[in-house]
Amino acid sequence: MEYVYAALLLHSAGKEINEENVTAVLRAAGVEVDEVRVKALVAALEDVNIEEAISSAVVTAPAVAPAAAPAEAEEKKEEKKEEEEEEKKEEEEVAGIEGLGALFG
Repeated sequence: MEYVYAALLLHSAGKEINEENVTAVLRAAGVEVDEVRVKALVAALEDVNIEEAISSAVVTAPAVAPAAAPAEAEEKKEEKKEEEEEEKKEEEEVAGIEGLGALFG
């Protein structure tokens, strides 16, 4: 992943994504550089429009509204509470039926 991050950092800084620059970024970050991986990355990104790739990645990511998360959590709590109440009622009904069975036993 750090190789891709190096390429994204270079892109963000407006620098050319080449073997020398990727290697420099990785070394500056303290990463032991594998020259084969650097060459493969540079070759793979040669015909890629990074801006387009980033914008399409954002579009395909699931959209979750930050405000929706607490509402969903509250809704799940309410559903769980309702389920627990239903289970409790069922248990009470079973206990009542068992108690009636003792009258005729």
